[in-house]
Amino acid sequence: MGSAQQLIESCSFGHRNNVPSPELTASFEFRATGPERGGGNLQIWYAKDGSTHIGTSSIYTVGAFDGLVLVVDMYGGKGGGIRGFMNDGTTDYRSHHAVDSLAFGHCDYAYRNLGRPSRIEIKQAASSFEVAVDGRPCIRSDKIKLPSGYFFGISAASADTPDSFEAYKFVLSTTSSTFGQESRRDIPLGEFSPQYHNDQASKQSGSDAQYTELHRKIQIMGQSVDNVLREVLQLATKSEGRHQEISRNFMTKDEFHTIDQRVKSIENTLHEYHTQFASLQGLLKDSHSSLNEGLTQQMTHRIYSQTL
Repeated sequence: MGSAQQLIESCSFGHRNNVPSPELTASFEFRATGPERGGGNLQIWYAKDGSTHIGTSSIYTVGAFDGLVLVVDMYGGKGGGIRGFMNDGTTDYRSHHAVDSLAFGHCDYAYRNLGRPSRIEIKQAASSFEVAVDGRPCIRSDKIKLPSGYFFGISAASADTPDSFEAYKFVLSTTSSTFGQESRRDIPLGEFSPQYHNDQASKQSGSDAQYTELHRKIQIMGQSVDNVLREVLQLATKSEGRHQEISRNFMTKDEFHTIDQRVKSIENTLHEYHTQFASLQGLLKDSHSSLNEGLTQQMTHRIYSQTL
């Protein structure tokens, strides 16, 4: 997430304008890609003094912020989801023993490797608060009322196997006008100036911006190549283990020759037994014939003697 994090750091409360109206519609477009077991999270903040108290923190590392945050991550093991958290500045999330239990709403959303941008829309009307993803309802409440004068910001955090989050565009509309950075138009996230990092960044020339974007894409490509090489190395390790296991299960030439000699010896012994059994069968047959003949003669002689 390194190159994406560089962009997100420049977008996390890097603009000077707050939200002047309590009724608003904010639309954020992003895309998340990564390996099969990748992870990380993306935060959309609406908070007071975000550049001071939040910066680039995640929901698990932020302190006692004042505002709202939507978290996009793999929590729950259902392929991804969006959760909402609120704080009035009294709860320190960084030291809380169960941050996940503080969510006031959530919806399942498989956001990874879709091959297209995802769009999250936050809408605060006079009597309701709504969050939608790709045009479908996600979170709704008539008890939430966002205050005016707060700031929007984006932050992200990586896992051991990181995802790559690409931020495309953030558009904020109020009841009276469309709000952007130094102008009233749709603002791609890459155009937010990192005022709290470097005051000269707003003077970046067009060629510098192109170089930064090219550098970001090269870093993403490099990370993807590293992920592929890591998976290839894991496959090679598994293949070597299977080869060694198969080799252990096969007999050597000498072992095979020994077993072959034993089998031949058993065959010869069985052949000898067969010959002896055949000879014994012949002897039994001759003995049976002689016995029958002798018994017949004795019986005949005895009967003849009795008749006389």
